[in-house]
Amino acid sequence: MYKTNTCGELTAKDVGKIVTLAGWVHRRRDHGGLIFIDLRDRFGLTQVVFNPQTAPEAHRIGSDVRNEYVLQIQGVVEKRPAGQENHNLATGEIEVNVTAAQILNPAKVPPFVINKNEDVDETLRLTYRYLDLRRERMQKNLLLRHRVIKFMRDYLDARGFIEVETPILTKSTPEGARDYLVPSRMRPGEFYALPQSPQQFKQLLMVAGYERYFQIARCMRDEDLRADRQPEFTQLDLEMAFVEQEDVLNLVEDLFTALVHEVAPERKLKTPWPRLTFDAAMDKYGSDKPDLRFGMELTNVSDIAATSEFAVFKNALANGGQVKAIRVPNCAEYTRRELDELIDMAKARGAKGAVTIAFRADGIHSPASKYMTPAEQNAYAGRLGAQTGDLLIMVADKPKIVNDALGALRKELGARLKLADANELAFAWVIDFPMFEWNETEKRWDAAHHPFTSPKPSDMHLLDSDPGAVRANSYDMVCNGYELASGSIRIHNRELQAKIFSLLKIDAERQQIRFGHMLEAFEFGAPPHGGMAPGIDRFVAILAGEDNIRDVIAFPKNQQAQDLMMHAPSDVDEDQLEMLHLQIVHPST
Repeated sequence: MYKTNTCGELTAKDVGKIVTLAGWVHRRRDHGGLIFIDLRDRFGLTQVVFNPQTAPEAHRIGSDVRNEYVLQIQGVVEKRPAGQENHNLATGEIEVNVTAAQILNPAKVPPFVINKNEDVDETLRLTYRYLDLRRERMQKNLLLRHRVIKFMRDYLDARGFIEVETPILTKSTPEGARDYLVPSRMRPGEFYALPQSPQQFKQLLMVAGYERYFQIARCMRDEDLRADRQPEFTQLDLEMAFVEQEDVLNLVEDLFTALVHEVAPERKLKTPWPRLTFDAAMDKYGSDKPDLRFGMELTNVSDIAATSEFAVFKNALANGGQVKAIRVPNCAEYTRRELDELIDMAKARGAKGAVTIAFRADGIHSPASKYMTPAEQNAYAGRLGAQTGDLLIMVADKPKIVNDALGALRKELGARLKLADANELAFAWVIDFPMFEWNETEKRWDAAHHPFTSPKPSDMHLLDSDPGAVRANSYDMVCNGYELASGSIRIHNRELQAKIFSLLKIDAERQQIRFGHMLEAFEFGAPPHGGMAPGIDRFVAILAGEDNIRDVIAFPKNQQAQDLMMHAPSDVDEDQLEMLHLQIVHPST
């Protein structure tokens, strides 16, 4: 063994022991005789001392090493001189007096500082990811991820779940996002797809009688990237047979509540989690993944606006729209430029504009004041509880546009004004989603969740007459403005599944080609079942206080879906293409 102890475990009780340590030179300090090195491994830091009087050869080696050299030392554990203890380190009471040393490997000067948590350009970090992963911040994040996944496995194992791996090479059955395709050498012209999720396999495991399944599942989707999205991601996939919606929600809520208490006990967490219908969430927060750590709720003022002479309001209401507002605290003094920026944000979400009313010490100020009486403006203030110093932002349009625009403004202003407690985890369930969404381009219905989701039993009679009014037996887990999981009670009856496919304009022939295995399986005694799939990357990022899931994934892709360290994707040799019967046709410029 290269070491008898880690660099994070020696304490005062080890004084007098002869030890061997190995790790990286974290920091080196030459005091003109004594050389002090903080030796680092994954477990921590230990200060080691090179003394030219007692170990001249070791001191010579200590003089040659630099940061990030890989070093092995032998020595005696000693108590640090009084007053020189470092109470910020687990090993801060002791140091190791080096008697022998060996450089196991020298190191070039790193392209960025490793022993400090300084901001580093992400392109550089991803190019040298193996160095970035040495930094304390990244090691903490990956250790947290490990603890989260271990807790999930232990928790579910204790409750009768078994972990089953499902295929990575599978069939392309488009379910929303684009598939990654893998050509088959043995069957020219045919392709595997990488799984967007184990959805069909976990349902088939329920048909197979396993009743409680889970998997730390790798999923791949060829979609545009953002801070909380990667081409490949990890989710806790779980499915249960003989359950209803409440059974799934209760199990997952208990799991995540216990998980937070175990791995992040310092975080604030309120239980039980609130439950909002989709309609209520959109109406109140303008989002189906609302951040509940602060108020600034959307307030319907259509009844007041109905008495207004303001043409913008009158026209919106006459066309079946509504008027809503949010109260922004202490922002009445926003400048014209700042207000225009907010209005542009509303326009970017489809609104024709936004009306602002500022309640300042010297009176009410609004670009629309000449169209609204003081009584009307005061009525809006009374409805929203506006005080002197507050700003009202109002949008008049179709309900979806109003909710989208004000929801985006609420999220942006909540972040700007730091209204949310950064230490709080505000979990919630959003339930009763629409079953279908109308695809205006294709003039057909799309599945709002996925085509295997069961409709609410009470809405079955609407499938033929009014599909847009059908609610799904689906549910989302949200936290701090992020969707962390989606799930549903599944269809387990062939006739109903075929009917849903037909509503989605998947004809009988395509049903058989794409999903024949599922339809046939449902004829062999499929039990009622349901489940969900919490995203591990997003959840760990929230726990770690990171804005980007790339910082909790060991080897992520960048915003252009490139691995800068491995230089992937990359060209392949012509003979490989020939073997797969493929020819590259570059897009025309």
